[in-house]
Amino acid sequence: MQKQVKVNKWIIALTVILPTFIEVMDTSVVNVSLPHIQGSLNASVDESTWVLTSYLVSNAIIIPITGWLANMFGRKRYLLFSIILFTFSSLLCGAAPSLEILIIARILQGIGGGGLQPLSQAILLETFPPKEHGVAMAIFGMGVVLAPTVGPVLGGWITDNLSWRWIFYINLPAGILAVLFTIMFIFDPEYIKTKTKQYIDYIGLSLLTIGLGSLQIVLDKGEMEDWFNSNFIFTLSIIAAITLTLFVIWELKSKHPVVNLKIFKDRTFTLGNIIMFLGFFAFFGGIVLLPLYLQQLMGYTALWAGLILGPGGIATLLIMPVVGEMMRKGVHPKYLLAIGIAILGYSLILMSDFNLQADFISIAFPRIIQGIGLGLFFVPLAAATYVHIPKQEMGNATGIFNLLRNLGGSFGTAASTTLLSQRSQFHQHHLVEHITPYNPWLKQKVLMLNSFIEHKFNLMPTGKTLALIYREVIAQAKMLAFNDAFFIFGIMIFFLVPLAFFMSSAKPSQDHLIVE
Repeated sequence: MQKQVKVNKWIIALTVILPTFIEVMDTSVVNVSLPHIQGSLNASVDESTWVLTSYLVSNAIIIPITGWLANMFGRKRYLLFSIILFTFSSLLCGAAPSLEILIIARILQGIGGGGLQPLSQAILLETFPPKEHGVAMAIFGMGVVLAPTVGPVLGGWITDNLSWRWIFYINLPAGILAVLFTIMFIFDPEYIKTKTKQYIDYIGLSLLTIGLGSLQIVLDKGEMEDWFNSNFIFTLSIIAAITLTLFVIWELKSKHPVVNLKIFKDRTFTLGNIIMFLGFFAFFGGIVLLPLYLQQLMGYTALWAGLILGPGGIATLLIMPVVGEMMRKGVHPKYLLAIGIAILGYSLILMSDFNLQADFISIAFPRIIQGIGLGLFFVPLAAATYVHIPKQEMGNATGIFNLLRNLGGSFGTAASTTLLSQRSQFHQHHLVEHITPYNPWLKQKVLMLNSFIEHKFNLMPTGKTLALIYREVIAQAKMLAFNDAFFIFGIMIFFLVPLAFFMSSAKPSQDHLIVE
């Protein structure tokens, strides 16, 4: 048997995080470029959104079966395949002559990129010794948490200064470098090398593919199609519910499951996944709303909206290594996690006090607080969740964990847009009730607007005056809706604090693959 080559753990960390960062960034970098893609490829708004949906669907299907695929084909071989497919399909995306070709290329890109997050997390957890898992997860967090923040800003700048095609071409040098590094520095652990040929669970694989694919389309297209008022969304929801239920039943009974769900017998792993799903549900809900508030109500450009998000990303970048070092020195993850959850909730409560007169600093400050909370949330949670997971199940566990993180974000995004729409209608209805001739505030406002617009001191509103008042009502209703949504997400996160204390206090005892 070939002798295991020892490689510096920091080189391995760089090797797996480089393609992971690019892959996660691609989930958000395309968003700001959709209008340009739509115009360039002569597509409708609805057609162009399939560029996003196709990637998310294929990505979601691959993530939970990453551990099974790595055991089936070998981790190094599968990692190389994923990076090469992701890089090649990025080239196809950039060169796509039509929307149909672009969507096919995005499906391939999602298939290639789906395995990178679980694989990189599993490799980091096995590469770093148990006492340094906080450091390992800080490195992983820099890739999967910061990338969605960087994506829209970078995508907007590239699209404005070069072309939308370059948001895909920039993946090529990183992908080629990652392939070379993987060939030189990544090796299969012994338990994968000695693994016997895997049984293929065709039924479980089919149920998972149909169920997750349908669910992701529902979440991504639901608001646009008016949810269950659409036969398309209603049908897909029924399909998702049935197939995913059958998938769970089948996998629990199968001798060779494609996703080992029995791992949820471990309380700490289960609690970690619940906290991750609900935490990212609320976090992504808030992070989707903030740029909308800035651009729709405050008049910020996409670039300036990105600059508001920037300080929070820097705060996360700075706090993650600190948290990792604190855990390495003996601070238990669950206590840091509880603090992080509370800070995340507090930041969203601060955002619920935004108004139409808020300045840049007033908006950026809660975002900085959120960035600190995110570092304290993600790093200890990712480390604590796997405390009892044996290395043979690490690939399976990281696949489930990353799937629930992504699904939490998708559910949060869908909930935020729906909540914003419904609460805007609610507040508009109640504000309009006060727009009557008997309201002294309205009389004063009409007098002021008439004198300003038409130089007439008239208490009867004209068409232009009514238009301005109506616009103000719409803006105030939407502002109140943003406040409601931020507050709901903040309270939702606060309810997760007690769960952190039920996670295990035991130290990792499993034998990890340690390299010098």
